[in-house]
Amino acid sequence: MLDKVAKTDDVAAVMDKIGRNARAAARELATASAEAKNKALNAMADAIMAARDKILAANAADLKDVEGKDLLPSFVDRLTLTEKGIAGMAQALREIAEFKDPVGEVMAAWDRPNGLNIERVRTPLGVIGVIYESRPNVTADAGALCLKAGNAVILRGGSDSAQSSQAIHDCLVAGLKVAGLPEHAIQIVPTTDRAAVGALLSGLNGAIDVIVPRGGKSLVARVQNEARVPVFAHLEGLCHIYVDASADLDMAKKITVNAKMRRTGVCGAAETLLIDSAAIGTHLMPILEALTEAGCEIRASAAVLKVFPGFRPATEEDWRTEYLDAVISVAIVDGISGAIRHINTYSSNHTEAVIAEDPQVVARFFNELDSAILLHNASTQFADGGEFGMGGEIGISTGKMHARGPVGVEQLTSFKYRVHGTGQTRP
Repeated sequence: MLDKVAKTDDVAAVMDKIGRNARAAARELATASAEAKNKALNAMADAIMAARDKILAANAADLKDVEGKDLLPSFVDRLTLTEKGIAGMAQALREIAEFKDPVGEVMAAWDRPNGLNIERVRTPLGVIGVIYESRPNVTADAGALCLKAGNAVILRGGSDSAQSSQAIHDCLVAGLKVAGLPEHAIQIVPTTDRAAVGALLSGLNGAIDVIVPRGGKSLVARVQNEARVPVFAHLEGLCHIYVDASADLDMAKKITVNAKMRRTGVCGAAETLLIDSAAIGTHLMPILEALTEAGCEIRASAAVLKVFPGFRPATEEDWRTEYLDAVISVAIVDGISGAIRHINTYSSNHTEAVIAEDPQVVARFFNELDSAILLHNASTQFADGGEFGMGGEIGISTGKMHARGPVGVEQLTSFKYRVHGTGQTRP
């Protein structure tokens, strides 16, 4: 169990020390070799597998502590660890170790007429603060990704996953020790006191360079409103699927059910289904039947109810709701133009999918929508750094500055310019 820090003054002192230690570790990591970082990542994976019984026991204790709290099934699902999940956690660390080290990569180089040679080179961001709820796997994912990119990280998990996160963190520190890297490269906040979150958002006297929140809408909103440092985040995942009249019906059914029901509590789960009015007689009812058979509740627009009454009527609020549950709102739209209007009105700019065979429809969908992730003939549940080949993600950002979409190793770097001369002076 995480240690309790009794007083607010104690929390401030502890957090200040954590910030100073992280900044010192970041300076070492900035010049750490790829071999050392990879050695640490593989040792972390070994430690996690060796400690899987301890991690499962800690998780069982966390799950017992939340019994009777009337939490959403999606919350409990994110909190729960299994042997398969722990093995996947370890495998993700090994995959990150296999990635090319981004630090020092020359992104671009060019020569000026005066003979100057200019290079743009990747550098670590520095110190990253990660605040997350109910997702103990984030402890490993965030720690590993930040380390690979040469960053120190300060982790503040939710109180509901405190014991699980601590057990995983112990394995990460063990890996750092094996590789001879600073133990403070990956720190976990040793208290569940909410004052620690406020301290992180303040930037810890300049120690933190970026904050990444992973959790519910209220947490993300607080971080975005109060943080005094840049934030990589999305407020919510209000994801849409548009089924065009040109869509293959079997494909549309399969993708829609997967996008909604594979895991209803993830941010890439579809929340609204839009059906082309030209596809009412061919696609609408088969897709709704497939969703219903999978256990999904339908909340239907008036146009849908006019054709197929019996579903629960959708309200204006439904088009703005991230259910994170086995519920989907359904509307009929006037082709791709109607779909684009609806999505632009209600989307959170996270992820949208189009199911269509008409290339002109796909082109308009890709060109006229500005969400971070757009998919064609694929499930919205692919909105994930691991599925993008990034070896995992620290989160998904819907902002337009620096990082957008899955935030992986490359997105956790900045850059600097190296300018080589032969004695040039400016006239």
